[in-house]
Amino acid sequence: MLKKILLKTFIVYFFLINFIHAAESGGMPQLDPEFWFSQIFWLVITFGILFLVLSKLILPKISDNLETRKLQILDNLELAEKQRNDSEDKIKEFENIILKSKIEAKNIFNESRKKLLNDINKKREKLEQELDKEVKIVEAEIEELKKKSPEKINKIAVEMSGDMVNQLIGANVNNSSITAIVNDVANKNKTL
Repeated sequence: MLKKILLKTFIVYFFLINFIHAAESGGMPQLDPEFWFSQIFWLVITFGILFLVLSKLILPKISDNLETRKLQILDNLELAEKQRNDSEDKIKEFENIILKSKIEAKNIFNESRKKLLNDINKKREKLEQELDKEVKIVEAEIEELKKKSPEKINKIAVEMSGDMVNQLIGANVNNSSITAIVNDVANKNKTL
């Protein structure tokens, strides 16, 4: 490395000598060979110190920061990928829970509906049976009333007729004659 630096220095020195001769005639003071050695000395010292400061202090900090950022970015990417996978798993799990809940709710609804329909059918059948019993009882009562009603009607007719005759004529008539007349009229109405 030192050889390369010396070689470059001699090459630069050779070119500068050519420029010096040209500068002496043109009057450029920075190309005066009298100041060259001091200029080169300070140039090497300045850039050497600048090189050491950059290479030993600033560049390691910059490279450490870059490496730290790179590692942090990689960690963040891994964490983001892991969280994305976790969220996808949670979403799938949530969708499965929703699907199971819908199926379970539908089954519960169908079972409840069947049970309710069965209960309604049982109660309807029981009600129909009770209604049939009540209808039969009422029909029996109506038949009994039909059978007893002519007797009661005849009895009422006899009493009313007796009262009316008593009020019209003012005399009591024999109940047996009124009963015979009412029975005779009732028998004629039955045949019609």
